[in-house]
Amino acid sequence: MNQQLLAKTFVELADNLVADFDLIDFLRLLTDRCVGLLGASAAGVLLADRDGELRVVAASDEQVRLLELFQLQNDEGPCLDCFRTGAPVAVADLGAATTRWPRFAVQARHSGFGAVQALPMRLRDEVVGALNLFRATPGPFDPAATPLAQALADVATISLLQQRSALRSTVLNEQLQTALNSRVLIEQAKGKLAERQGIDMERAFTALRGYARAHNRRLSDVARAFIDDSEPLPGLVS
Repeated sequence: MNQQLLAKTFVELADNLVADFDLIDFLRLLTDRCVGLLGASAAGVLLADRDGELRVVAASDEQVRLLELFQLQNDEGPCLDCFRTGAPVAVADLGAATTRWPRFAVQARHSGFGAVQALPMRLRDEVVGALNLFRATPGPFDPAATPLAQALADVATISLLQQRSALRSTVLNEQLQTALNSRVLIEQAKGKLAERQGIDMERAFTALRGYARAHNRRLSDVARAFIDDSEPLPGLVS
C-alpha cells in the first residue's frame, strides 16, 4: 500500500474547514482513493437527503453509479442494509446472495462485480450515508484494509459534520440537498459533453472535473456554465 498516498488522503479528507468546499468533488476523491489504496475495483457513496432517503452522490465510475441507482430503485442491497442498521455489511460472494438480495445480487454480477462491502458513514448515533466497495472477483476483503476503509469513511463523515453544533443536522441537510441538486447539473453536463465530443460518460466527467480543478472553480459551476453556454470554456470544448 502506498503509505504516502494514504497519509495525503487523510489530510485531504480532513482539510475542508472552508464552508463552501465542493462536496461532490470531495466525495469523488473518497471513492477514487478507496479504489487506489484498498484494492477495490469500484466504490460509491450514498448520502441521505433531508427526508432521510438515500441518494447516489459519488461513484468511482459510471458502471457502479448505475448499480447504486439500481439498488435504490429496487430497495435492496448492501448500502441500504448498512445505512438502516448503522453496521458494516460484507458479502464475499454475490453469487450466493440471491436469497438476501434477489435483484441486486444478479444485477451486481451482471455488472461485473463478485463481492461487496458497505461501511457506515456515521458519527456516534448519526448515520448520514454509506460507502460501498466492490471487487470484481469473489472472495473476502483484506482484513487489514477494512479498518482503513472505515477510517476513511469516518474522516469524511467528520468533515461533513464539522463546524456544526445545535444546528448541525439542519445545516448538513441543506448542504446535502445542494449537493444533490449539483449532481443533477453535473449529470446533464456529462451527457451533453459526451455527446458533443463523442466520448463516454466517465471521460466526460473526468474532463469537467479536470477543468474545474485547473481553473480553481466549483465543479457544479463549470457544469452549469457548460449547460447554459453562458461563457466560453477554452480547453474543455474543442
